[in-house]
Amino acid sequence: MAVSYNKLWKLLIDKNMKKKDLSEAAGISNSLIAKMGKNENVTVEVLVKICTALNCSIDDIMELVSDDKAI
Repeated sequence: MAVSYNKLWKLLIDKNMKKKDLSEAAGISNSLIAKMGKNENVTVEVLVKICTALNCSIDDIMELVSDDKAI
């Protein structure tokens, strides 16, 4: 299973926010935003900060997707 943050990027669009705005609101670094842009793993602490800043739950910003490309 792999992590996808596509829900987060859609939520930012809905809230008319840029990644820089998210970084400032959540108190996280731009490098963490970049990692998420590549669907790389980040700590639960980072996810909680984002959810707190956006007033949402974790399932609103990420999902697990199958990384099996054989299908």
